[in-house]
Amino acid sequence: MAFELKSKAFNHGEDIPEKYTCDGLNISPPLNWTDPPEGTKSFALICDDPDAPFITWVHWVLYGLSPEVRDLPEGVKKDKTIECGGKQGKNSFGRISYGGPCPPGKSTHRYFFKLYALDVDLDIKPGLKKKHLLKSMKDHILGKTELMGRYHR
Repeated sequence: MAFELKSKAFNHGEDIPEKYTCDGLNISPPLNWTDPPEGTKSFALICDDPDAPFITWVHWVLYGLSPEVRDLPEGVKKDKTIECGGKQGKNSFGRISYGGPCPPGKSTHRYFFKLYALDVDLDIKPGLKKKHLLKSMKDHILGKTELMGRYHR
């Protein structure tokens, strides 16, 4: 099997249910993954929207997940650290937590949940922004898998 990221809430390329958006409960969807690369010491997750006007809008930054973790439950708490030991970074809404899809206008946007398997446990405080996480992960990525969902209002 391959390193793969899935959700019980939606399949790759399908619509993200409203429950997980700013029009619903604005909670994170359940995620699970299989078969990380050998030597994985931690996981990092970034969810972003490349279809946002002017910039890629970051919806979630999560890192420091233990190599034993294989899933995230629906509605991860909006705390700096989460129950399974991961740390949350700052999203484009300026918050340290998940921020659901909330596209302007009537166009459909794509939301990419990107999971990285790392050869190091990043010892970084909560609150990191995506660009700083990517810099910290440079040369430490063993594998990457992604799940893309769509949303429109």
